[in-house]
Amino acid sequence: MRALLCEAPGRLAVVQRPDPVPRADEAVLRIRRVGVCGTDLHIYEGKHPFLHYPRVMGHELAGEVVHAPPGSTLRPGKAAYVVPYLSCGHCRACRRGRTNCCRNISVLGVHQDGGMAELLAVPASNVVPLDGIGLDEAAMVEFLAIGAHGIARGAVTAQDRVLVVGAGPIGIAAILFARARGAPVSVVDMRQDRLDLALASLGADAGLLANADTEAALSEATGGEFFDVVVDATGNVGSIRNGLRYVGHGGRYVLLSVVREEIGFPDPAFHARETTLLASRNALPEDFTEVVTRMREGSIPVAALRTHHARLDDAAAQFPGWLRPEAGVIKATIEV
Repeated sequence: MRALLCEAPGRLAVVQRPDPVPRADEAVLRIRRVGVCGTDLHIYEGKHPFLHYPRVMGHELAGEVVHAPPGSTLRPGKAAYVVPYLSCGHCRACRRGRTNCCRNISVLGVHQDGGMAELLAVPASNVVPLDGIGLDEAAMVEFLAIGAHGIARGAVTAQDRVLVVGAGPIGIAAILFARARGAPVSVVDMRQDRLDLALASLGADAGLLANADTEAALSEATGGEFFDVVVDATGNVGSIRNGLRYVGHGGRYVLLSVVREEIGFPDPAFHARETTLLASRNALPEDFTEVVTRMREGSIPVAALRTHHARLDDAAAQFPGWLRPEAGVIKATIEV
C-alpha cells in the first residue's frame, strides 16, 4: 500500500509499505478521506511534543470497512469514521470512563502510525459506521469532537460569556459548540479572515484582532468584568499566559492547545478570581456522537470549513503551502 510518511521535520514522501495484517480484534479500513489537523502541521514543522520520527500522520479518518473481525457488527463495504484514541481499558482513568486521557493512550498518527495511507488496521471498537453523513463530513468529526469536549469541560451554559482565543480548526469547533449551548461568544485571532468566518458562518457575536491592546479592548467590551469561560486554542505559550488575564472572577480557563514550554501565572490574581484551570485532551464517545448529531441536523457549516483539498500523491507538495497564513487554510483534506 501507499502511505504518506513524515521522515523528519519538513520531509514528506509517498512510500510503499506492506498491507496491514489485522490482529484478532481489529478491522481493516480502506481510507478515503483524511483531515489535516494542526497536529499534523506541527509534526511536519517539528513542533509536536509527543512524537518520534519517522511517522505516518493522520488521525481525522473516514473510509470503508474491508475486513471485520468475527463477532463484530461491522460489515465490509460499510463507510465509517475512526475514533483515533487507542486506550488501554485497564488504567484508573479508563476504569472511570476517562478513556480520552488514558495513562497508556496511543493516538493514531502521533504515538503510532496513522491513516495517511491506503489501508489501516485499527481495533473494531474504534470504528463507527456512518449514519446520515458522508465521507467529507466524517473526516471532520474528530477535530470538532475536540472542541465539543473542551466546551463540555468548561461546563458552558447559556448564562456564560465565552471568549475563544485562536480561531483555527479547534477554536472554530469550540465556537460552534459554545454557541450550540446558547452562550454568547467573542473571538480573538491574529487573522482577519478567520474572524470574518467566525462572525459570518459560526455564529460568533464579536471578533477582535490580537494585538498589544487586546486586554484593554476586552475589558472595555465587558465593563471590566471579562469572561466566565476563556478557551485557548492557539498552541502559543505567550497567548496561553495572557489568556488567564481575560478570565473574570469565578471563571474557568480551558486549555485546548498543548505546548512544550512550562506555563506560569501570577498566583494572587489566580486566587483572587478563584479561577478554575482545566486541561482538555482529545474527546469522549459522547463528544463524537454530539458532532455527528449536529452534522445530521445541518448545524455544522461543513462547506465553509473545508477550504483546501489534495490527493495523497500531491499532499507532500501541498503541505508547505498550507502552513502559510496567506493560503487561508481552515481545514484541508486528503483524498486517498
